[in-house]
Order: sequence, then C-alpha cells, then structure tokens
Amino acid sequence: QVQLVESGGGSVQAGGSLTLSCTASGESLVDYSMAWFRQAPGKAREHVASLGSSGIIRYADSVRARATISKDSAKNTLYLRLDVLKPEDSAKYYCGARRVEVLGPLPESAVKYWGQGTQVTVSS
Repeated sequence: QVQLVESGGGSVQAGGSLTLSCTASGESLVDYSMAWFRQAPGKAREHVASLGSSGIIRYADSVRARATISKDSAKNTLYLRLDVLKPEDSAKYYCGARRVEVLGPLPESAVKYWGQGTQVTVSS
C-alpha cells in the first residue's frame, strides 16, 4: 500500500512559479510510474505531466514549455515545478502512481494510488 501526500500549493500571481511535492510512504517509488493531474471546478481531471518508471517524461501541451517533473528517489518524492503560471493553471493538483512501466502519459484510469490533492490558485 502506498500513501501519497501532496504539498506546495498556494496562491500566486500570474507569471510566478510553484513547486509541488508528492511524498510517498509505504513503499519505494523506484518501480512506479507517476503523474500529476489537475482538476478545476466544473471540469474533468486532466493529465499534466508523467514520469515513467524508466524515466520517460510526458507533458500536457498546455504546460509543456513551463513544467518540469522530477523525482528524488532518496526522498521518495515526486515534484512538479510550474513556471510562468497563468490563471488557467488554477486547479487542485493530484499526484498518482502505479507500479507499471509506461511509454506515454500515465492514464488516469491506470492510477492505483492517489494523493488528496493540493490547491493552486493563480491570480491575474
């Protein structure tokens, strides 16, 4: 069983940056593919960025030039840095994980473990 806890959300002005963290407990993330998703009010949850167990990275087009996903295996923590934040980035951000290798984005339907989410609000 893996427990995921996100942190790092908050309120930020447009153009600013945030780094979100997702710390896992219960098991090492070494063999896990992980991803960040987000959900804005009234909208479906959407994929933001994935980091496969073999190191393959995929970004959504909406954040491709502004996002960096990374993992610190020693800290068992996944990160997402978002730069040049826009109001449309406002959402609750979730991390998800599954012990599987993926060559593309980790599908939401494939996620086995979810965190509780962290809110990001970007004001113009």
